[in-house]
Amino acid sequence: GKMAAMRSVRRFCGVALFLSQLYVLSGRAGSLMTTKHSQPQSTFAKSLTSTSTNTPYFKASESTEIPPYVTKCPSNGLCSRLPPDCMTCNTNYSCIYGKPATFDCKVKPHVHCVDVNNHEQENFTINMTCQFCWQLPTADYVCTNSTNCMTVSCPRQRYNATCTVRDHIHCLGNRVFPKMLYCNWTGGYKWSTALALSITLGGFGADRFYLGQWREGLGKLFSFGGLGIWTLIDVLLIGVGYVGPADGSLYI
Repeated sequence: GKMAAMRSVRRFCGVALFLSQLYVLSGRAGSLMTTKHSQPQSTFAKSLTSTSTNTPYFKASESTEIPPYVTKCPSNGLCSRLPPDCMTCNTNYSCIYGKPATFDCKVKPHVHCVDVNNHEQENFTINMTCQFCWQLPTADYVCTNSTNCMTVSCPRQRYNATCTVRDHIHCLGNRVFPKMLYCNWTGGYKWSTALALSITLGGFGADRFYLGQWREGLGKLFSFGGLGIWTLIDVLLIGVGYVGPADGSLYI
């Protein structure tokens, strides 16, 4: 009985020793595996760091792309003739309104221009009138039109317009600004045509029909031009522009 017990204990110890060795080996193998895996990870990390260090290079290559404003900037022309979008200027708000002022300017990147002696330059000066963009004369900016307001009304109606300064004009402040403008749109009616119809066929109401004023036209037609008096009055009213198109637009 004792021998059998001793054998069973030895077997148990042998199995326990075998299991412990197996566990140690598996641990080493695992550590080997992790070290093997860690090598590609480290190389991958290195590749990541290398690409991250190369990102400025990629950014630099992206920055060499031509900015959109360059298309507006004529190359190798006079710097002082460049559109305002092609330069950055030091704003001199201490200038006297309405008086000539000098501004120090610098060309934007990728813009090439020359001075009077045909030498390329970056820094230059510009002479312009000291005033904000919204104070410019109406000929110096372009505004959006409105087709839903009446022009022939008392008082005259206004509408909100968005105005943009013309490319060759320099001014202070925002180059795009809102402005309240008088309604000033046309429906395609000609003043000369209306006047000619009023003189020739005004007795039949042709001038009023042409302008879209059907009621007045029918009134003139059936009253034989108000016995001629209405016809003469309409010639005068259309001649001075008092009577206009029925839709409220202006003559061409």
